[in-house]
Order: sequence, then C-alpha cells, then structure tokens
Amino acid sequence: MATFVFTCGDINGIGPEIAYKSFMRIAPLNHDKYIFIAPLKVVNRLQLLHGAIEYQLLKNHSEPLKKKLSIIDIGNISAEPGNPTKQSGEIAFRAIETSFALLKNGLADAVITAPISKTAINLAGINFPGHTEMYAEWCGVKNFVMTFLSKKMKAALQTIHIPLKDVAKKITQKKLTETLTVLNSMLQNDFGIKIPTIGVLGINPHAGEEGIIGKEEIEIIEPVIEKIKNKINVSGPFSPDAFFANGMEKNFNLVLGMYHDQVLIPFKQMNFGMGVNFTAGLPIVRTSPDHGTAFDIAWQGIADESSMLEALRYAKLIANNRIKKNAN
Repeated sequence: MATFVFTCGDINGIGPEIAYKSFMRIAPLNHDKYIFIAPLKVVNRLQLLHGAIEYQLLKNHSEPLKKKLSIIDIGNISAEPGNPTKQSGEIAFRAIETSFALLKNGLADAVITAPISKTAINLAGINFPGHTEMYAEWCGVKNFVMTFLSKKMKAALQTIHIPLKDVAKKITQKKLTETLTVLNSMLQNDFGIKIPTIGVLGINPHAGEEGIIGKEEIEIIEPVIEKIKNKINVSGPFSPDAFFANGMEKNFNLVLGMYHDQVLIPFKQMNFGMGVNFTAGLPIVRTSPDHGTAFDIAWQGIADESSMLEALRYAKLIANNRIKKNAN
C-alpha cells in the first residue's frame, strides 16, 4: 500500500476538478491511500458538482489515514473560476509547500501536482517560475531535469522556462553533461532500463549545418557526446525537424531537446491529454499533467482528467521501481 498526495493547483482553473474526477475513477479495490491538499470550501463545491466521495478531514499531517481519501484544508478560500488571482497563487503555493512537507517527513510516497498559473504565482509575490524549480530548491538539488513521459516518447529539456534569446548562452558543456548523467540514471533507476539510449537535438536549424548556421553543435554538444559516449549511450546532435519528421524518436528511450517548444510541440501533438511532466533527479517523486490551468473551461464540469490519471500511473511506477532498486 502506498500514499499519494494531490495538490489542488490553481483553484480558479481545472486543477481541483481533474483531481476530484481522478479520485472518483480510482477503483475501490485499490488499497492505496490518497491525500488531497485543497481549501475545504473548494472540496465541498466539487462534491456538489460531481457527487460526494467519503473522506477523512485531517487535523494534522501525521494523523493515521483511515479513509481511502483524506483532505488537508489549506484555507477558508472559495474559487473564482476563470482568472488567476493573488489569492489563487497563494493557495497553489501553500498546497505545494504542504505536499513537500509530507514527502520530506515520509508521510507520502509521491506527489501529483495539478496545474498552476505563473501569473497567479507572480501576483502572490512568489519568486519561482514553476513546480520543477520549487521542489528542486527545497530538495537542495541543483542538477535536475524537466522530463515528459508517455507511451510514444520520453523527452527532456536542457533549458526550461527562459526567453528564447537566452537559450544558447545557458547551454554549456558542463550543464549538458550533468543533464545527460541525470537522465541516464533516471532511465536506469526509475524505469529499469539497463542501457538507455538518448537522442540529443541540435539547437540551431539543421543542427548548425557544419557551423554555417551556428557553432553550438560543434563547440558544445558534439564534444560532450564524444566525451561521455563510453559511459552513456547517447547520439546526436540531430536536426529537430528531420528527427521528428522521420519518427526517429522511436529509436531512443528518451529525446533531449535544447529548449521548451522544440520538444513540447511534437510531444503534445503526439500525446495531447495523456502526457505527463516528471522532475528527474530529485529524491522525491513528483509528476503532473502536461497541460495548463485551462481557465476558459474551469468549473464547467468538462475538463478531462486523463492526463492526471496518467500522472498517477507514472508516479506509482516510479515509486515502485525506486523501492525495488533500494531493496536490492
């Protein structure tokens, strides 16, 4: 039996709905326990909209879990559907902080985070670009990688949420080596792949075309691949357009892209509604749906919980693989 924590995300978006719908679809014979971190008013409203689920309201975090679903109330706040606000940013952050406390104290095996709004987080005065950076800082981990999981492709990002004009100067041989090392370990330990294969994309059009369009491939990416190829089964740099056009992602256990849209556009096109975000390199297990807050359809009862359920499935898989690895 394992315990999984769900955060509410931005309460004005679809996060609470897709979490609650996921709880409704979890089979009664499943012996795992679930903790939902959300304002009680939000939970009560979800029950009115989608039907009641029996739950235990936790008075403190270490209280024994007697029900399949437990609730941690994080504020006397109601949802204001459709808009990011300072209040929704504060609640989203409080939920994430609470989830980390549970994981740190060994009271949960993994966390599944609902989507947050960077606008709301900024309005609340919180200086983090996203979940990935929050958990990494709290874990004291500097070498972490934003990763995306699906049956069709696993992918990762060398740079995350930064302006495109800053991408090239943020990629160094040291950082790229660290990323590939983290990803190789992740594939081995979290997914049980003995000798993982990793394909690396170039940063420039046509992967620089022999240095004519850009020299990052020649000066940074190729030297790293040459240096570590005896330890890590890595290939590239590949021209991104030809790589995906020819379905080359099928030849690798994971694809590493140099910037956000380079990887996320093909990944979401392949897996819309079923992809999962995973932070590689952390001592905790954290997964999330690969979509946003969808304020335009919030609290209308039409949000699809498929990606949230996939995030739970991967959280279970990774947590179980780590337990097996530690047992050997």
